[in-house]
This record gives sequence, C-alpha cells and structure tokens, in this order.
Amino acid sequence: MTQIGRRSFVVGALIAPLVAAGVARAAQVMKVHKDPNCACCEAWLEHVRAAGYEAQVAVVPAINAIKAKFGVPIALRSCHTAEIDGYVLEGHVPAAAIARLLAQRPKVHGLAVPGMPIGSPGMEVEGRAPERYDVMAFGEDGASVFMAFRGVTPV
Repeated sequence: MTQIGRRSFVVGALIAPLVAAGVARAAQVMKVHKDPNCACCEAWLEHVRAAGYEAQVAVVPAINAIKAKFGVPIALRSCHTAEIDGYVLEGHVPAAAIARLLAQRPKVHGLAVPGMPIGSPGMEVEGRAPERYDVMAFGEDGASVFMAFRGVTPV
C-alpha cells in the first residue's frame, strides 16, 4: 500500500463512523404534538433542539385524543406528546433520557414524565430548586422507572 493509499484508508476509517453517526442523528426527527396555548412546551422544545434533535411541531386542539392514540397511560400523562424513532415521549422528558432510550432501544412503548415537575426541562422556575422526579418507561408490561433526575441532571 502506498503512503497516499494508507493515509486515505486511515482518514476514511476515522471519518466513516463520524459520518454514520451524523446520518443516524439526522434521522432522529421528533414530531411533537402540543396544545396551541402551552408555553412550557415551547421551553421543552428549546431543550431538545439544543441537544441536537430536530423537532417538528403539530399544534392540536384535542391533545388527549393524541395521547390515547399513542397509548399513553392516563396516570403518566402530561402536557405534550412526541414521537421519535418508533417511541413515544410524554411530557418534560430530559434529552439525556431520550439519548439513552435511543441508544439502548429497550422493548418499551415510550418514556413519560408525569405531571410537570419543577426544574424538569421547560419547567424551570426562577428562585425554586429543581425537584427530583422519575422518567417512567411504559409499555405492554406496565410502567417502571427508567431514570431519575433533579432538574436535567441524572441522579
């Protein structure tokens, strides 16, 4: 192998995984269904976009019908519902939990942050400490804790 051939091989070997990762990331488009009057949904969208996800928004007046369509259990519901790569995201799910979900690909229907915990992405309140909350995985076998957070930091 010539010096140029070897260099091209090495450069190609180093760049190929980066290109593949970029293609995989670009394919992770999120469709977010939200109520037209929800301000915290917009703040959560900023959080996931800052983490590198492409988020397309569908404003829907009957958000509970969307939640029912995607099988979000009533006890786990929050304000907005998203779809990404075959999974459902309900509420203020942190980007770190989404990344873990997509990397590990567990056999669940999706993730949910029930309610609207203070300090979760999009629910930051100036002067208030972030609450500890659970990100729940849900599916055919019920629901279980997937990750725990305080604000956007896993605990």
